[in-house]
Amino acid sequence: MLWKNALHDYKHYLKIERGLSQNSILAYCNDVKKLMQYIEEYNIISDPINIDDKVIQQFIYDSAKNINARSQSRQISGLRNFFDFMIFEDYRNNNPTELLESPKIGRKLPDTLSEEEIEEIISQIDLSKPEGERNRAMLETLYSCGLRVSELVNLKISDLFFDEGFIRIIGKGNKERFVPINLYTIKIINIYKKQVRSKVNIQKGYEDVIFLNRRGRKLTRNMIFLFLKDLVEKAGIHKKVSPHTFRHSFATHLLENGADLRAIQQMLGHESITTTEIYMHLDKRYLKSIVEKFHPRKNA
Repeated sequence: MLWKNALHDYKHYLKIERGLSQNSILAYCNDVKKLMQYIEEYNIISDPINIDDKVIQQFIYDSAKNINARSQSRQISGLRNFFDFMIFEDYRNNNPTELLESPKIGRKLPDTLSEEEIEEIISQIDLSKPEGERNRAMLETLYSCGLRVSELVNLKISDLFFDEGFIRIIGKGNKERFVPINLYTIKIINIYKKQVRSKVNIQKGYEDVIFLNRRGRKLTRNMIFLFLKDLVEKAGIHKKVSPHTFRHSFATHLLENGADLRAIQQMLGHESITTTEIYMHLDKRYLKSIVEKFHPRKNA
């Protein structure tokens, strides 16, 4: 079996069987492509059915010289997933990565912004320009609903259930969830729709997409990163801020104000509660205040 044929089948499996997003599919396939390039570069005669653990181990060892522990761990996970697929399709009866040990990495705590910093960033938006109202609506939606940037750019008018106070999100793996949206953010989105979006010459196929560029097409993820980077610089905030930072801040602020972790898990669309638990990185002062407020011996 040729590598390119196996990769083609794997890509189809990830899309149809696993229901992964295009970005996730690209990431998984890139791990396999790097192994393919390594085999070609060193003239290793081995196909995906017969490749053994020694070749995989050497590939991981050589790759580790150029990537950090977190990337190496993700690479091992990606290859393990590929060979699990090969077993699933009865091409192999063993996984050559099963004895590989991933490097130990600490849990990376997400960067967050304070409520004041978020207000400062949004206040830098120039509302005298049409894209200003759009950008404000997007950042308010990111923060008030805890969306991924891919979920934001794919949000549709038909996903807005404002009378009920919810928006529908199609998240990772095409999983649907309904997220509450507050009245202020509804107001900001409606201002954008009436004052800006209604005047855009919308291109065919994008009629239902809520956030559009000046040419009437869907915004790219990169455009969101760029305009946010500019706002952060203008606000004088010296943190590494991305659209995902707003999602982290959404979860952290809810938790700090007493929201249930399970509820946050549902709103974020996390499959496992352990993913949501990363937001338990609250500072010591907050934890101390919780004990002082709620522990039965607080006044003893």
